Amino acid sequence: MAALYACTKCHQRFPFEALSQGQQLCKECRIAHPVVKCTYCRTEYQQESKTSTICKKCAQNVQLYGTPKPCQYCNIIAAFIGNKCQRCTNSEKKYGPPYSCEQCKQQCAFDRKDDRKKVDGKLLCWLCTLSYKRVLQKTKEQRKHLSSSSRASHQEKEQYSRLSSGSHYNSQKTLSTSSIQNEIPKKKSKFESITTNGDSFSPDLALDSPGTDHFVIIAQLKEEVATLKKMLHQKDQMILEKEKKITELKADFQYQESQMRAKMNQMEKTHKEVTEQLQAKNRELLKQAAALSKSKKLEKSGAITSP
Repeated sequence: MAALYACTKCHQRFPFEALSQGQQLCKECRIAHPVVKCTYCRTEYQQESKTSTICKKCAQNVQLYGTPKPCQYCNIIAAFIGNKCQRCTNSEKKYGPPYSCEQCKQQCAFDRKDDRKKVDGKLLCWLCTLSYKRVLQKTKEQRKHLSSSSRASHQEKEQYSRLSSGSHYNSQKTLSTSSIQNEIPKKKSKFESITTNGDSFSPDLALDSPGTDHFVIIAQLKEEVATLKKMLHQKDQMILEKEKKITELKADFQYQESQMRAKMNQMEKTHKEVTEQLQAKNRELLKQAAALSKSKKLEKSGAITSP
């Protein structure tokens, strides 16, 4: 009897093949609690309910520190303390300042000084590394599926060829030479129909050719490569558009900043002129007040000496 293993969610026992490789979940639990990405830190987690869109760690940080801000390096909305997320803060302490990611062109890739930890020799940020590995894993699974299907079809063809050869050997004992001669034109007509349909292979190759499976796999891989190239071109165009937009925003920001500085300088100059005018007027009034007080004193002294 095959061994049974418990699901980590519902704790029911299933065969090992029925459980997922990572979390060891059954099919019903995988449907009820799918693996989704956190809205803030972008890590994958097991969704407990349909309404929750953030992981448990981010939920605790929201209660402690409030809504996070975008990280100044990776732009992930996970900066609960300061301007950097915890991942970039730890990476900066461990590996030094970030470099430009070769995929998204953002200043958020940390060099670990180890080529084995790079993805195909490329210096990528955390998000691009996950995406790249996900694409590679998907391609490997598709290749594995294609190779298994090609092996199964090849085994079926071998089994069919053995059965057909065995039946043909048995039929040779019972059938007469006239019946064999009647069968030969039928097979020839089948081969002629194959060649007339545009197939350039010989009759033997058309019936059982293991190379055709390789041609199918190569064609599918070429289609995948073309699709990936098209996606890469689209992403490059998106990056160029974003860079163009960023350049325009920077130019607009610089223009507005220069206008604001000119306006502030003009206001400062006007304020200085008004202040100088008020100070000059104040000095003039002080002089007039001193002259009036002096004239009053003279009048008083003249009034006293006149009798």
